[in-house]
Amino acid sequence: MATLSQAPTRRRRHAGRSPLTGPLLVFALALLTAAAYVTYVLWPRWPDVPVTLNAPSLPIVVAGVTFNIEPAAIRMAVQRRPGTQARVDLAYLWPSLTPPDPALKPTLGAPVDPNERLFVTVATGDTTLPLIERVKAIYPRYLAAEPKAGPEGLTLRGFRDGTPYQGEELVFESAKPEHFLARCSRKGVTNSGTCLLERRIGNADITLRFPRDWLSDWKNVAAGIDGLMARLHPN
Repeated sequence: MATLSQAPTRRRRHAGRSPLTGPLLVFALALLTAAAYVTYVLWPRWPDVPVTLNAPSLPIVVAGVTFNIEPAAIRMAVQRRPGTQARVDLAYLWPSLTPPDPALKPTLGAPVDPNERLFVTVATGDTTLPLIERVKAIYPRYLAAEPKAGPEGLTLRGFRDGTPYQGEELVFESAKPEHFLARCSRKGVTNSGTCLLERRIGNADITLRFPRDWLSDWKNVAAGIDGLMARLHPN
């Protein structure tokens, strides 16, 4: 009789356990973990202390290369911080190559004159060939056959129409192309054309943009760029 009376008790005890209990506990734990992470990410924090425009040069790392950059030269406020960044956009007055005066704000009646500024972009070059390699491996198939003489000491090679670079020319120092080599758009009706000159340091690409009109004074432009590179990356 004792055996018969205990059987229902054991059955009730086993019936109280659900096979879903374990998975439900794991799911609840995962849900709590996810909620904690989202709360951490979205929780408001005090912003970093902004860098003043007259502060000393900032050590900024792009593609593993350290550059010393004056805060006033950095065009984007979000980029005015030390440390690693994917890209930095800069501007310098020409011919002094000093950062623009932050007190002088462009207005509708007095916009920034692009002929007075050298624009510089520092970005990772992991996915692009250096300019000199493009000149050897890519550009020849698109270039016109005959070079032309440019301002004294420069040679011009135009790109053919119907190519990805139509309307542009390669402009380079005749005696030492790797020293001064730029890709320039031809002069249009409403603009004088723009030149892009590239330098590579490690895996970082430095692209310098200036008006085509500066080619008449290209030797001083080349010397200024050399000095600016030494400032940005002394090593």
